[in-house]
Amino acid sequence: MTPSTGQTHHSLIAGDPVPGTDGTVRAVDPALDAPTGPEFTLLDAEQLACATRAAEEAFAVYRKTSPEARAAFLETAAGNIAQEGEEIVATAMRETGLPEARLRGELARTTNQLRMFADLVRAGDHHGVRIEPALPDRAPLPRPDLRRRTLPLGPVAVFGASNFPLAFSVAGGDTASALAAGCPVVFKAHNAHPATGLLVGRALSRAVAEHGLPGGVFSLVFGRGTAVGQRLVADPRIRAVGFTGSRGGGTALTATAAAREVPIPVYAEMSSVNPVFVLPSALSGDRDALADGFVASLNGSAGQLCTAPGLLLVPEGEEGDDLVSRIRDRLTAATGQTMLTPGICASRLEHEKRLAGIAGVREVGRGRSGEGENAPAPAVYTTDAATFTGTPELSEEVFGAVCLVVRYGSADQLPSLAEGLEGQLTATLRLDAETDTGEDVRELLDTLELRAGRILVNGWPTGVDVGDAMVHGGPFPATSDGRSTSVGTAAVERFLRPVVYQNVPAALQPAPVRVDNPWNLIRRVDGALPAAG
Repeated sequence: MTPSTGQTHHSLIAGDPVPGTDGTVRAVDPALDAPTGPEFTLLDAEQLACATRAAEEAFAVYRKTSPEARAAFLETAAGNIAQEGEEIVATAMRETGLPEARLRGELARTTNQLRMFADLVRAGDHHGVRIEPALPDRAPLPRPDLRRRTLPLGPVAVFGASNFPLAFSVAGGDTASALAAGCPVVFKAHNAHPATGLLVGRALSRAVAEHGLPGGVFSLVFGRGTAVGQRLVADPRIRAVGFTGSRGGGTALTATAAAREVPIPVYAEMSSVNPVFVLPSALSGDRDALADGFVASLNGSAGQLCTAPGLLLVPEGEEGDDLVSRIRDRLTAATGQTMLTPGICASRLEHEKRLAGIAGVREVGRGRSGEGENAPAPAVYTTDAATFTGTPELSEEVFGAVCLVVRYGSADQLPSLAEGLEGQLTATLRLDAETDTGEDVRELLDTLELRAGRILVNGWPTGVDVGDAMVHGGPFPATSDGRSTSVGTAAVERFLRPVVYQNVPAALQPAPVRVDNPWNLIRRVDGALPAAG
């Protein structure tokens, strides 16, 4: 049921509404630039601590749930959210300005990834079981009985993303993977879309209750600005953090976590310009399709996707000029879309102004502003390779539908241009798959694999397939920990740690490492996996 505009709503701590005492917040409809929906009370420091205490108490029980019990809970959560789908989408449209089709797709992604993690929990390979049975007669020393598995870290703090009110929000990938690992979640709701968050939070809390789990398995908290986030990360009961947002916000949380008496990991997705390298061979193909695909990727969701192409490297010469001209033509016909909040829109315009003012940068083309408020026109700028290399600011992200085209002389320049880039979520190559197999391309790939979490060929970086093999991460500043991913089943590994049991009697061994393998896990024994079939 949609939160009523005439009422004041509150955080959900262990499933119960708790009126906050630190003021209120209300969403803004970005298309109208006007308040929308009900007010939400904000928790103070003492009230926030109630949520982390509940999570810590719940952890003792939740971490020991069986694979079937945990998987069934995740599936129920997915079903509850889907059941409220119409209200969730309608509410999110008002609070974010995102179109219905985009939000319906995001809702499906949210429920599907909960079900994906349910499947992972049942399969159980995230336990990472490795067993080396005792060898008492081994010389010169006997080998002890060694049995390794992973354990959940404990309560996890998750922060909602502004640009994904569902898939990277209350029941999004960070929450789903933490719950799959056996970690209770304290979720910091994003104040830009509080009613959307409450609808999803209620559905998830109902699933907790329906499965008889401790209420502290999930709490949804509203708080003031950065203060509540800093308190949450500093709380000694929190053992890990999932964050999607700005570089400044992510590094601030990382610093707080590192300064704790017991430091904890922060998995923060922050900043990426997602470079696209157009090789000369690609220009002999369909340049109309190249221009169409680029502008669609740039302007989709007002350029507010983590993987939007903010940097396009195009060869100099007539064919490159022609591609840039076609991009300008498509851009002129494109219309700006409503951005998520007035603040995000203002930041985009300020960063674009800064880019346009750098010597050696000029505007290529600009679309039309959208109807209503906070819908600036998409824009593309250009510069040469020398200016780009000598101006570090040109590598910085502009969050929104703004791209810089860098013109380069020859393909052998691309590895050195790539070497100057910071860590990225993605890097894309547009090339001829039949002919571009030489040393220059191989060297470029070698360079990019050290700087990006995902390398694409002949695609566009927007659109992240959610599955076992996906990596949505990358070296700093794309993420705070480039060894991890926030999308795909490997995301669960962020919230687990290994433990080994040495010479523990069979009667005391936990289920994942017992001789009789009661959970029927795939286990590596004496270094070998079971034979296929």
